[in-house]
Amino acid sequence: MTGPASRFTIIGANHRSASLSLRDALFIDDDAAPGFLESLKERGLRECLMLSTCDRVEVWTAGEDAERAAAAVVSALAARTALTDSGLAPHLYTLTGAEAVRHAFMVTASLDSLVIGEAHVLGQVKAAHRLARDAGSCGPELETLLQAAFSVAKRVRTETPVGEGPVSIAAAAVQLARDLHGDLADCRGLLIGTGDMGELIAENLIASGLSGLAVTAPRQGRAEAVAQALNGHVVPFDEVKDALAVADVVLTSVGSRNLAVTADAVSRALKKRRRKPIFLVDAGIPGDIEPAVNRVDGAFLYDLADLERVALQGRAGREQAARSARAIVDEEVAAFLRGRAARAAVPAIVALRSRFEEVRDAALAEAGGDAAEATRLLVNRLLHAPSEEMKGVAAEGPEWRVMEQTLRKLFRLDE
Repeated sequence: MTGPASRFTIIGANHRSASLSLRDALFIDDDAAPGFLESLKERGLRECLMLSTCDRVEVWTAGEDAERAAAAVVSALAARTALTDSGLAPHLYTLTGAEAVRHAFMVTASLDSLVIGEAHVLGQVKAAHRLARDAGSCGPELETLLQAAFSVAKRVRTETPVGEGPVSIAAAAVQLARDLHGDLADCRGLLIGTGDMGELIAENLIASGLSGLAVTAPRQGRAEAVAQALNGHVVPFDEVKDALAVADVVLTSVGSRNLAVTADAVSRALKKRRRKPIFLVDAGIPGDIEPAVNRVDGAFLYDLADLERVALQGRAGREQAARSARAIVDEEVAAFLRGRAARAAVPAIVALRSRFEEVRDAALAEAGGDAAEATRLLVNRLLHAPSEEMKGVAAEGPEWRVMEQTLRKLFRLDE
C-alpha cells in the first residue's frame, strides 16, 4: 500500500503465531529494553517501540520501508535467541499500513489478547511508550499513532462493557464476594488448607482489597509458609470453628475427604456474627465443605463448578461486547487514515496558495492599478500552464479522463 499509512509497520510474534517457548526466548524485560531499542536504532530504525508481554513480543515502527524495518527487527530479535535471521523470520508476522494501524488499536484496546478486555494491556502499551520515549526512539509519527490508540482504548472502555465480568475462577470469586459484602477492605478472610487453587483465590482477594487473611491447615509448617507468602497470620487447625465466626470470606482447599467445615459449625458462627453473612468457596477436590451449608440462612457457598459457570458467563459477555468494540476500532481506523491523508495534502495546498499569491502580485503590478486588467491577467496566467498540460495529456491517451474527473471535482465544475 502507498500513502501516509504505509509508513507504519509492526513486526512480532503473539500467542496465536508462535509457541510459548519461542515467546519466552524473545521476551525482553524492562531492564533490557533500552539496549534492545538502541540496537534497533543502530540498524537504522529511527522511530520504534518494543512491546513485550506474556502474550506478545512486537516492534512498532514508523517512517521506514516495511521490508527494511522487518529485516532490522528480525536481526535484532534473532540476536537474542539461538536462531538465525532466516530461522526466526517464518515465526514472525509483518503488518503494514492500515493493517498495522488496526492491530495497534486492537492491541491497545485489549481486543487482541488471550483474555479479551484485560485492563492491564493498556498499561503495558503505555509503559512501552515511556521506554521508547526515554530511549529517544518515539518520533512524531509513532507518537501520533500511539495517542490515537490510547484514545481508541478509552472510547472502547467508555462505550462498551468489554472489560466487565470475570473470566477466571479467581476473578469470579472476587466478584461474588464483592456482590455480597461490597468493599472488601472491610472484610476479613480465612483460608483453610494450602491447595494451589485456594491460595490463588486468596491472592486475588487480597489484591482486590481484602483487609486481612488467617491461614490454617492440618500441617502447621505449610500453613506458616502460605501465610508468610500472602502476608497473613496463622490460626491453629483445631481452632477453625472459632475462626469461622470472625471471617467474612472463607476459602477451603484441603481435599482430604474429611469435611473441614460443617453446616453446624457455620450455623454457630453465624449466630456469633449476629447473622452477618459469610461467603464460602470450596476449592477442595474432593470437597471440604458440607453441602448442607447451602441451606443455612446467611451462608453463601460456591464450589469450583459454580465459579467456572460464572467465569464462562463473563467470557461470553466480553465476547459479545467485543463485537461492538471491534466496530469502534474499524471506525477509528478509517478516521485516522482519513486524517493522515488530509494532512498529507497540506504541503501541496500551501505551495499552490503561495504560487497564486505570486501570480496575483505580478498581475497587479503589471496592470498599474487597473482592477479589470489585473483580473484578466490573473485568470490568463493561472490557467495557462494547467491548460497546456491538459492538452498534452489529452493528446497522449485515455489518462485525460482521470484528469478531467479530478478537475471537475476540484473546481466543482458540474455545480
